[in-house]
Amino acid sequence: MIRAGEVRHEWFVVDATDQVLGRLASRIARVLTGKHRAGYVPYLDTGDFVVVTNAGRVRLTGNKRDAKVYRRHTGFPGGLRAVPAREMQTKYPERVIEEAVRGMLPKSRLGRKQIRKLKVYRGASHPHEAQKPRPLSAPRKRAAAGAAK
Repeated sequence: MIRAGEVRHEWFVVDATDQVLGRLASRIARVLTGKHRAGYVPYLDTGDFVVVTNAGRVRLTGNKRDAKVYRRHTGFPGGLRAVPAREMQTKYPERVIEEAVRGMLPKSRLGRKQIRKLKVYRGASHPHEAQKPRPLSAPRKRAAAGAAK
């Protein structure tokens, strides 16, 4: 079993250009929680930092750009605010990725600690070059159904 003081957090960088939002978010959430490591324990923050670049170029499949709605409440009566995904992606592309990843993390103190290790940037540049982030490996392609072995 690993202890809290023994955890060494690494840095990874992901280019979101032409990547599907949900698949990208699930890969990022896996790294933030630490499930990609052999020493994963569910009650410790064993995950790594993830830097996402080109957030504005992430893809939404199907009809989601028009049908998906991001909702939040101001806290005042009648304060429900709904923003379509098309508008959210043009104005605040960082929030689209952050919300997708946040939904895949634990809803607890640990999840709030893990989401702070996610850094999302609209463009290709980021201020974390000093940490020497490694590229996050792309998921392996599955063989097509019925393909010859």
